[in-house]
Amino acid sequence: MSDFLDQMVASSRQRADRLTADRLERLAEMAQRAADPIDIMSSSRRFDVIAEAKLRSPVSGRLAPAGDDIQTVVSLARAYEAGGAAAISILTEPSRFDGELSHLKAVADAVSVPVMRKDFLVDPAQLVESRAHGASGVLLIARILGNGIITRMIEQTREMGMFALVELFGPEDLEIVSSTRGSVDLLGVNARDLSDLSVRSDPLESMARVLPTEVAWVAESGLTTPEDAAEVARLGYGYALVGTGLVSSADPTSVLRDMIAAGRAAREGDS
Repeated sequence: MSDFLDQMVASSRQRADRLTADRLERLAEMAQRAADPIDIMSSSRRFDVIAEAKLRSPVSGRLAPAGDDIQTVVSLARAYEAGGAAAISILTEPSRFDGELSHLKAVADAVSVPVMRKDFLVDPAQLVESRAHGASGVLLIARILGNGIITRMIEQTREMGMFALVELFGPEDLEIVSSTRGSVDLLGVNARDLSDLSVRSDPLESMARVLPTEVAWVAESGLTTPEDAAEVARLGYGYALVGTGLVSSADPTSVLRDMIAAGRAAREGDS
């Protein structure tokens, strides 16, 4: 793994280790009382956007103005819901993204579309934590988890009624999920180069040649315009995960609507 992923894994492991038996029992009770998970929406026109609310990017720095962070992520989430987001991704990683679990809970309580926890999850206990805070889905990074634990994590998300977006960075990650394809909901391709955190477009194109067709694909990182959405839609991606371009926009609802429309037009043009 890269230095960046190593750092994120170490931070996540520290947080997971703080989930004592008593704390986990309380979280399990919270998860039982939480509203039922919501299935991720998918259009019959085969292209949708998972819109991401985040306060900071390791590359771009602080994205949202200083103030009430919960109010900021809730406002973004409501704008995304109005724009037709299929789901809303919430960063909960604190050290590099200024995320908090309270943001996840606040957004899950504020919108009627599914909310996904995006973090560098390393332990099944964090799935219980996610459900307790209202998550309907979670991001699972194949390169972090490896063959054994990812199967267990996917199975547990299904048992809890959540969906899983399994993230890949290259073809070598496909082997990690090869034994779990029948249970994977979404396969994401992250176009970010982990060595320097730059974004490259070629992984999205090259991975489109080898991704299994029985699973919906999600294009991730660096997508900011309707033209970007149309390009990945033509490659066969049914979703785009869009964060910085929306958070930084003066009108995220309109930008989101335009990206969805462009992606759907591209897919319809190829059908």
